[in-house]
Amino acid sequence: MKPKRVWTSWLSGVPYGKRLVKLHRSNAWLLALLAVTGILLFAEPVRALGAVRVWLKEGHLWIGAASIAVAALYLPLLPRHWKQLRTKPAQRWNLGLVLFLLAGWSVTGVLLWLVRSLPSGWGNAALLLHDLFTWVGVPYAIYHSITRSRWVKAGQSRPEDRREEESGQAGDVPPSEPGRIVQMLRNAPISRATFLRTTAGLLLVFGLGPSFYRWLMTASDAGGAELEQLALEDANRMLPPPVPSAESNPPLGGGAQGQFRVYTVTPIPAFASEDWRFALTGLVDKEYAWNWGQFLELKRTVQVSDFHCVTGWSVYKVTWEGIPLKELLELARVKNEAKFVKFYSGDRVYTDCLSIEQARMDDVMVAVLMDGKPIPQQLGGPVRLVVPQMYAYKSVKWLQGIELIDKEHIGYWELRGYDNDAWVPKGRVYEWKD
Repeated sequence: MKPKRVWTSWLSGVPYGKRLVKLHRSNAWLLALLAVTGILLFAEPVRALGAVRVWLKEGHLWIGAASIAVAALYLPLLPRHWKQLRTKPAQRWNLGLVLFLLAGWSVTGVLLWLVRSLPSGWGNAALLLHDLFTWVGVPYAIYHSITRSRWVKAGQSRPEDRREEESGQAGDVPPSEPGRIVQMLRNAPISRATFLRTTAGLLLVFGLGPSFYRWLMTASDAGGAELEQLALEDANRMLPPPVPSAESNPPLGGGAQGQFRVYTVTPIPAFASEDWRFALTGLVDKEYAWNWGQFLELKRTVQVSDFHCVTGWSVYKVTWEGIPLKELLELARVKNEAKFVKFYSGDRVYTDCLSIEQARMDDVMVAVLMDGKPIPQQLGGPVRLVVPQMYAYKSVKWLQGIELIDKEHIGYWELRGYDNDAWVPKGRVYEWKD
């Protein structure tokens, strides 16, 4: 059955009033599912499930499409519905806000879905606005659901009760004990419904307010303060710290522009210089196993590049200092039968792979400094891979091992449905020109 016929049969023959109720109920359930799946997408335990998160993302997209379809079915009814509410300004205000939130969610959601084909910068703006609509929309939906529930409405005085009280009829017969309690509640300074609405609003404000404030402060930060804060929270103990070159301090690119979002499929590991090792093995003439002190003696270079995540956000003009991967490969003298380079994360779970040709690109780097500072633990330090021309799941965090192999290795996210060649669209990669 075609989708159009499904929607038509779903509403065919339904009177106007019942159609509104049906659309409202359907949209409420879809919004609830969108909120749950959207929050789960960024929960660390769910990210660790790998393939489950990929399915969850697909489900979130399909639910979003269904929500847009329901809103489209409502639009022909909007003029009549709006006219009916002309004497109810509060309900008009509520309807306007709900439509604004739905439109914002829909537009930003579609932009995030199409982010790979959009100009640079659109992803960041769309993700920021999508988050903002979520921070406002989800609490409002919860508040609306509570305050519009039958239980709360039951706390409102009925018109006939108010008429009896005003005419004095209610006092002609001595009330029973339960009736006396009901009478006291009716004569209270505020109704039960008002009390419950106020309580629900205050719980949401004080419950979610601090988290919203922290998100707002993070979203408004240009990047520098975030890096400083992550450095203070860093659990890595790598001594001596790497000394930045003159090009890194101050950073050649002027400082990263944008916000990193910390994603991980495992608990974030911590490292100490005493037991940290970096191995270069496989199909090479000479294998290496550097300790921290030896690794810091390797010659480093500086580059400025953008950092793009496949989920839509980007950080621009990051100054990285480290060892170009192609120089490490030259040092080890790669054998002719080696066709691919496999990378191992220090979390002992995450792996990824590049072809020899990709690994030898000039801007692929094994980085130890970011904007003139040690790479924080939460951003993949003390050492991480940087592949600017590909999405960030190729830039392996907590890098501790490189192996030259003859057959292609399928990486962690590629095994769970992501593209093996994760190229960022041309025109989105920043190239530094001195």
